[in-house]
Amino acid sequence: MSKLLWGMIGGGQGSQIGPAHRISAGLDGHYRLAAGALDIDPERGKSFAMELGVAEDRAYANWQDMLAGEKDREDRLDLVTIATPNATHYEISKAFLEAGFDVLCEKPLTMTAEEAEHIVAISRETGRICAVNYGYSGYPLVRQMRAMVANGDLGKIRLMKAEFAHGFHADAADADNPRVRWRYDPAQAGTSAVFADAGIHAFHMAGFVAGQTPVEISADFASRVGDRQLEDDAMINIRMNEGALCRLWTSAVAVGRMHGLTLQVFGEKGGLSWQQQHPDQLLWTPLNGRTQVLERGDGSLSAQAVRASRIAIGHAEGLPVAFANIYHDLADVLKARKEGSAPDPLALDYPQAEDGLWSMKAIEAAAGSARSKGAWVTL
Repeated sequence: MSKLLWGMIGGGQGSQIGPAHRISAGLDGHYRLAAGALDIDPERGKSFAMELGVAEDRAYANWQDMLAGEKDREDRLDLVTIATPNATHYEISKAFLEAGFDVLCEKPLTMTAEEAEHIVAISRETGRICAVNYGYSGYPLVRQMRAMVANGDLGKIRLMKAEFAHGFHADAADADNPRVRWRYDPAQAGTSAVFADAGIHAFHMAGFVAGQTPVEISADFASRVGDRQLEDDAMINIRMNEGALCRLWTSAVAVGRMHGLTLQVFGEKGGLSWQQQHPDQLLWTPLNGRTQVLERGDGSLSAQAVRASRIAIGHAEGLPVAFANIYHDLADVLKARKEGSAPDPLALDYPQAEDGLWSMKAIEAAAGSARSKGAWVTL
């Protein structure tokens, strides 16, 4: 089968996230970048798209032009990635889904739970995919954790400890830096800053690995630098539907923490520990046993982990490969649809619009709990 035609909105030259998406989408050879509206500056966006090999007539000034130009083409795009600022996600996702395109949207899916519910409904009504880029769930050993929990290796999950804490917003001198300032502006970021920006990845990963959904949240939000309107540090407790309890800490002022995404899972029969900064090792400790190091690339791991691993054991893989697993999953599903066949069941773990909805519900519940001094809020 020929390559899937891929379009991108946002992620232009100088973007933090754009290169990761382009590397990831190209890794397995499933996609060709065929169209793009890459920058808020029309000419700069069109020029950069053509530098990347996009034909001039498919290099667009803005997303509205891209939608108008692509919706009636015979060689329609198979997937559209949305990598624009948060406040635009809902409008763009809605428009492309309603026009019959499959979408991969950067997180957060929307700015409110109400908007997310609408996106879920449109995705279901149109039969179009709306995936959300919780890309860290693509790491092979994160999928190994999920497989071990599902297999019962840990027994009943009692407790999880999740963290996503960094220190890159700790400098009060950055108060007017536009790359930092918008994250603490409710008009641009919504009801939450660091939880919605960083902590939500840890929130999604905890539910993804445990195979459970949140039912109650209690949160404490704090602003530790200057007069920020939104939190730069948060501690959140989450009760899950099958009894697991998650303790989640997220921060943007933890000086010395470079990335800080970690997950520990503790069950009746053992515990697991994983760090994004050392993603190729997973610590597994059976009850009353010795801690073992599970290595990415080991053929004895679960089918999920083996499928998600590209490079031989002992050689480092990184974030673009984790993102690439999301693109690989979507390619399997899209190609199976074209062929009228069933996709590989292992391809169905990609984060969906429903995951984006849970995240928005969690953000709103956490913000409400923080305003109520940590009161438990039902989702």
